[in-house]
Amino acid sequence: MMAMPTTRGRVAKRQAILDAAVTVFTRRGFDQACVQEIADEAKVAKPTVYNHLTDKATLFRESMSAAASEAVARHLAAVARLADAGDDLPRVLREVGLELLRCYCDERSRAVRRLLQAESSRFPELVSLVRGPSGHRVTEALADRLARLALAGRLRPADPSVAAEQFLSLLTGPADLRWPAETPPDDALAGIADAAVDTFLRAYAP
Repeated sequence: MMAMPTTRGRVAKRQAILDAAVTVFTRRGFDQACVQEIADEAKVAKPTVYNHLTDKATLFRESMSAAASEAVARHLAAVARLADAGDDLPRVLREVGLELLRCYCDERSRAVRRLLQAESSRFPELVSLVRGPSGHRVTEALADRLARLALAGRLRPADPSVAAEQFLSLLTGPADLRWPAETPPDDALAGIADAAVDTFLRAYAP
């Protein structure tokens, strides 16, 4: 019983260090970031950082993986809304598309993608973290929801994986082209979502 608070405290401290590392690495880059600055950002002592994550490279790998996992969770939560599409599928698709764009285009997500791309030669094992809006799990989850909608007669029968890839591309492509280095305003994201859903339903409406 006495060990529980200690364990929880250690997990919380590790999470604080990882969050701080993402902030510092995206602000400074890998080479310019230092462990002391990360410790200061996390409000812990420098030896505490090393106790949780043995060196700077490990800290980078773990913090980037944690940031990617957080992004995946947000994308999956948005896709899950399709489980209850109700009678107005276009409206729900727009809501899902807009939330996916917000996740994809927020400042932290953009900064992490830029950093991982810049460090791809040094950390090639992390390249997969920047492929697609949040990796294969999101595409697979979306494909599953679209397949269920097709079975229910709400969408035209088609390869759900292709449909999912196309829907995500209709969302992220315009955002990357129009705002390659800045966060788009929310009304612009809404416009992209509307256009994406309109095009998607022209192809996949029953």
